Amino acid sequence: MSLLAPFALLLGLAAAVPLWLHLRRRKVEMRLDFPAVRYLLRAEQEHARELKARNAFLMLLRVAIVLLIALAAARPLARLGGTGHGPTAMAIVLDNSMSTGAVVDGRSVFAGLQEVARDVLRQSRPSDRLWLVTADGAVTGGSAATLGAAVDRAAPLAAAGDLSAAVRAGAAVASGAGLPSGRVVVVTDGQASAWPARVTAPAAPVVVYAPSVPPPANRAVTRVVTDPPHWAPRGTLRATVLSREPISWRAALGTTTLARGTVAGGGTIETGAVPAVRGWTAGVIELPPDELRADDVRPFALHVGAAPAVRVDASAGSFARTALAALAADGRVRDGAGVAITSAENAAALPALLAAPADPARVALANRALERARIPWRLGERRAGPVQLRGDGLDGATVQRFYALQHVGAAAADTLVRAGADPVIVAGEGWVLAAFAFDPAETDLPLRASFLPWLDRTIARRLAADAGPVLDATPSSLVVRPAWATGLEGHDGVVEPLRGARFRAPAAAGVYFLRRGAERAGAVVVAAEGAESVLERLRATAIAARFDGRNAEGVDDAARLTARAWSGDSPRPILAGLLLGALLLLAAEIWVSRRDDADAV
Repeated sequence: MSLLAPFALLLGLAAAVPLWLHLRRRKVEMRLDFPAVRYLLRAEQEHARELKARNAFLMLLRVAIVLLIALAAARPLARLGGTGHGPTAMAIVLDNSMSTGAVVDGRSVFAGLQEVARDVLRQSRPSDRLWLVTADGAVTGGSAATLGAAVDRAAPLAAAGDLSAAVRAGAAVASGAGLPSGRVVVVTDGQASAWPARVTAPAAPVVVYAPSVPPPANRAVTRVVTDPPHWAPRGTLRATVLSREPISWRAALGTTTLARGTVAGGGTIETGAVPAVRGWTAGVIELPPDELRADDVRPFALHVGAAPAVRVDASAGSFARTALAALAADGRVRDGAGVAITSAENAAALPALLAAPADPARVALANRALERARIPWRLGERRAGPVQLRGDGLDGATVQRFYALQHVGAAAADTLVRAGADPVIVAGEGWVLAAFAFDPAETDLPLRASFLPWLDRTIARRLAADAGPVLDATPSSLVVRPAWATGLEGHDGVVEPLRGARFRAPAAAGVYFLRRGAERAGAVVVAAEGAESVLERLRATAIAARFDGRNAEGVDDAARLTARAWSGDSPRPILAGLLLGALLLLAAEIWVSRRDDADAV
């Protein structure tokens, strides 16, 4: 048995009052100066034992009445047999992740989960405390009617959410409600990717419901990459498609179709394009609709501008000039003061692609130029090969002679290519440095087919003027705000001001543009996690087994869920029984007292 108001038991101290009065009771003596008094004394002696027993019984009745009233005031709960349930704190975790929007037999999975949640709520009582927790962490508390309305309003998210965190939030409110019985009821579609291998055991018992219906086949676009991030003006779209059979696809910028095609049995879409638009724009890769519509279209952001301006210094060598001429003829670069391609000793301004000097006597000049440009690398001792290159698409090329690169200072830098264990091509903000000259005497790289694509990628991705970042986010997640970003432009053109170090991404999938003042200067691409499109499911018992400890059970039948959610083993109030007992004892006390008075007369 447990007590909701244990301090009320202090009222039981009042039981000492009738006991004290009984012990303090004085015998009343009457002196009568007439001969018949001996008959009264004899009657008193004959009835003394009966009167003592009756007085003791009255005392016990009065003490019992006070104790029952004190116990009733403490609002006791006890585990008793029978139907129904006692006061219970229950948190219903309703899975509204994107996968629940799938349609099975003409009805969405989420509609079935809503019905199950409503069935659980119908069995609640006014003495229960109730909460609804959704996969995005939103918590709603209130009556069964309030939560029923919240269930009706809920809709599948555009992302996965976090069911493990939702269970923990539900357990926290249920266990902290102050009721002796608390439970978390999880109503989920059972998607395997939503449940980690081990789930932290919550503070309250958990009942997991997941339907045993197999999921539908699903087609989805799970990833889109623009290569390079900023087209000048051409580029390549790459998309990852999930499908079990050949499926058609379409790539579009706004209302303009960029490309169409068919991908066989899933895999990667790759298509080049030269859009007519310029500046920041939004695009999509889309598939024909299927049973889960939310992942049939995936957005991407793209910046299209003029080809980067590049100037080639004679010290970079003839092979670099020839490669740049080929890129210019293809429209990928243009001649102009922009990116410099030169030998390291001639480094004057960034951005620049710098090669080690062909003449070892100029290494000291090169290191002083690198220091002036604040590039945190220096050319060290001369080393001989041949050594194969690894990284950045140059695997298979070899280097005959190169300089050991030495990192100085604390500035950040990336190692793009290694020769054995030695870094030979490194990069930082606005610069790329090679530890060898672009000369066949030092490396066969200029003679290989990979040289021209590598030069194109290096200029476009690392050295061309940056039009701004593309940030990936899931719906409603927190995004780090670039220091210069003043607003976020929505689909309708309305700009929401941005403040603080972080901001929350919109709840709807799509492309939103970062503003620097009145201009677009970047983009936020909001889309669901790719894993949310994989609809493989776990049985309810398998999900329950992933909870640490033994505080979870799984059921796949809605009727059994309701029975387990409101199981009759929860403590029930016995207040009414105690008050009824006190009333009966009070009636008995009155009857005994009146009989005493009648006997006295």
